[in-house]
Amino acid sequence: MDLSPYRPFLTELAAASGDFIRPLFRATDVAVETKSDASPVTAADRGAEQLMRERIARRFPAHGIIGEEFGSDRPDAEWVWVLDPIDGTKSFITGVPLWGTLIALLHEGQPVLGCIHQPVLGQLMVGDGRTTTLNGSPVRCRPVAQLADATLLTSDPLNAAKFQPGSAYAAVERRAKLVRTWGDCYGYLLVASGWADAMLDPIMNPWDIAALVPILRGAGGTITNWQGGNAYPADSTIATGTPELHAEILAALRN
Repeated sequence: MDLSPYRPFLTELAAASGDFIRPLFRATDVAVETKSDASPVTAADRGAEQLMRERIARRFPAHGIIGEEFGSDRPDAEWVWVLDPIDGTKSFITGVPLWGTLIALLHEGQPVLGCIHQPVLGQLMVGDGRTTTLNGSPVRCRPVAQLADATLLTSDPLNAAKFQPGSAYAAVERRAKLVRTWGDCYGYLLVASGWADAMLDPIMNPWDIAALVPILRGAGGTITNWQGGNAYPADSTIATGTPELHAEILAALRN
């Protein structure tokens, strides 16, 4: 599969959306609204997605789009862009830079290219399932095989009890060496670049997941849903640096 027409465009989308979002981060006059699912949204989310959608429509008019803020347009097309303009809006509205823009490209329903862009920290991670780079340099997951040696991340420690068997997740936390809530897409960036070992999210949407799949796989990691099934489409995510660690976490959750 030739992805060469799409890689530069992915980078272009990331740069343009980052230029739009960056001045709005920690701007005191940015209003925060609450969506029907009780999640926050700002003009930065909506404006960045609209900008990316317009560029996609001009450059690749036959392609479909799935976006968090403005829904789906031809989601069954051969090529579909999946957009999350600010993954981690709760961090964004509290001045914490552990958020990012997620952009993915699906081919026949499966993610083949993805990026995590953190425009304030100047970090762009791109993966295609075979290789993953951070600001142009190759990155790899680190070879931690046991929970006892692992740094475990999650976006919200309360979500496990709401959406999955919470007591099983608590047992996973107790067995890990270090547990932190450096969450949303930034947690996956840390796993893919070898600074953390596992990232668990018990509830996810398509725009949360799509870009992560080629990134984690390109960095040598393993990514599935909470039950060990397909990573995409899914409604939960477990990402680890090694298959051994993945198996241990899945076994603990099943108990």
